[in-house]
Amino acid sequence: MTLRHEISAWLRENLALAGGDGFVFGLSGGVDSAAVGALAVEAVGSKSVLAAILPCHSAPIDARLGRAVADAYDMPRVTVNLDDAFSDLVENLPLTQHRLAAANIKPRLRMIALYYLAQTNGYLVLGSGNRTERKVGYFTKYGDGGADLLPLGDLYKTEVWDLARDLGVPREVIERPPSAGLWPGQTDEDELGITYQKLDRVLQAIAVGDTDGVDPTAVEQVEHMILRSAHKRALPPMFERQ
Repeated sequence: MTLRHEISAWLRENLALAGGDGFVFGLSGGVDSAAVGALAVEAVGSKSVLAAILPCHSAPIDARLGRAVADAYDMPRVTVNLDDAFSDLVENLPLTQHRLAAANIKPRLRMIALYYLAQTNGYLVLGSGNRTERKVGYFTKYGDGGADLLPLGDLYKTEVWDLARDLGVPREVIERPPSAGLWPGQTDEDELGITYQKLDRVLQAIAVGDTDGVDPTAVEQVEHMILRSAHKRALPPMFERQ
């Protein structure tokens, strides 16, 4: 069984266990969400998969590529414009120069919209996070990190690209520079300070416990990222009475 068929079977099994009727996911115009949508369609058929396009002061290309992916896999799609919700919320929060704090409101609003769509349809929310991003904490806590299932959660980013090609994801989506769309011109690799190819090599070396021959500066950088983001990958600590 190929990787794509393993993941599709896993999705079907988990949907049955939950008693759900289908899947909903945020379709951003990026390769991860496109691969998630293609896997969901392969698992349960296009009519049981809802693609949610959730612009929030986003670049027009995001929605254009999202629509192209939805059409390529014949998925029903819905667009929920979050521009006003974001602007209204920011205007009522204390002023701050912390750009990331404000930008992280966007994925958190998208999470709210996805769970609304999930509950009204009896669907499960699929997240688009991959192993690379999750290991170093490159996701928003209670934002794009909030999902019921993570079909790409054990795949490195470079493996997602390979999977997307196998699934027939449109070439323009695969070759697009990865971006969380947090602000104009933002790219994942600029924000991470390392390319995905190099990051995956370091993570794989750390995973097998053999970092000989790997740039020690990069290893130190990645280990720091893993440690600093540990709280994102765990449930909140809970006080327990003795």
